[in-house]
Amino acid sequence: MQVPFMDLKRQYEMIKDEIDEAIKKTIESCAFVAGEMVKEFEKNFASYCGTKYGIAISSGTSAIYAALKALDIGRHDAVITVPYTFIATAEAISFTGATPIFVDIKEDSYTIDPEKVKEYIENKCEWIEKKGILRDRERKLNVRAIIPVHLYGQTADMDEILKIAQEYNLAVIEDAAQAHGALYKNKKAGSIGLLSAFSFYPSKNLGAYGQGGMVLTNDEGLAEKVRMLIDHGQKERYLHEFEGWNFKMDGFQAAILNVKLNYLDDWNEDRRQNAYYYNQLLNNTEKIITPKEMDYGKHIYHLYAVRVPDREKFQNFLKERGIGTGIHYPKPLHLQKAYNHLGYKEGDFPISEKCAREIVSLPMFPELTKKEIEYVCEQIKDWAVQS
Repeated sequence: MQVPFMDLKRQYEMIKDEIDEAIKKTIESCAFVAGEMVKEFEKNFASYCGTKYGIAISSGTSAIYAALKALDIGRHDAVITVPYTFIATAEAISFTGATPIFVDIKEDSYTIDPEKVKEYIENKCEWIEKKGILRDRERKLNVRAIIPVHLYGQTADMDEILKIAQEYNLAVIEDAAQAHGALYKNKKAGSIGLLSAFSFYPSKNLGAYGQGGMVLTNDEGLAEKVRMLIDHGQKERYLHEFEGWNFKMDGFQAAILNVKLNYLDDWNEDRRQNAYYYNQLLNNTEKIITPKEMDYGKHIYHLYAVRVPDREKFQNFLKERGIGTGIHYPKPLHLQKAYNHLGYKEGDFPISEKCAREIVSLPMFPELTKKEIEYVCEQIKDWAVQS
């Protein structure tokens, strides 16, 4: 049996008529860039997540960057996040001129560890009372924000992060690129922080047929600033209040996403059922650590990531049997060449490093069948016996 890691064509075939009609409508209306399709999607997605404002944007990376810029974060500033994430999280910080400050993750959820955030602040920072600024003593940087990453479809422990942020006057920007529809204590991911950033990359639970992203917020002023930032700093055409950039979403992506949004909850439930079936079949299988759903929320399994002791042999074993896998992510950011200048070294974030060595993502998409999951698990059990 051949079991792909992902199969976007199956999903398209299920909703082909609606997608084709949405694309046709976009062409006929000539609403190609930031038009009515985009406005409709902004309204629908913000409503779905439970926020007042949604600003559609060209990618998830752009969304994080625009959220940071809306807060005037830049040179001489620092933003706390994790090294175990896709580089876009830290990249967006760097492109504002600010510096990423890494803290380790929790081993059960793979999300930011609030205790490590607190530890960094208490050991590395000083609170300047007169200015209301948290400053990194060694780097002489003003710590301005925390970006918790809701990884693999599970939210971070947001209450603890928000407590720390309130105590030290820090903004919280949710990186919700993998968490469309995930819940934290019955609140949708993306509705909890001051701002949030989503990606609609094709492989996401809510994926476009190209690039796309969204910034969400309940703050009217920040929403207006983000909207201007992504359109050359203009509120009115050819009247530019500050330097911005061109980060607008195109109409085709918005039209497609509007169709798919109607199916998101059902698709997420299908993913959850697939994950439960994996858990059931892999229960007590030696050398396999299956993902854990935190009791504070609802995991929507953008990825079904297991941990194994010898990843390369495990992947090759499955590949020989027609099973696709992925690695998310093979090297934490603090050990990447791109961030050598930050001065981190191996051993600084042991849990991130351990997960980066062991994590393997198994096939996971809503249309995955029980027979396919059974086949994958049979092969994994054979691997466990033979290795």
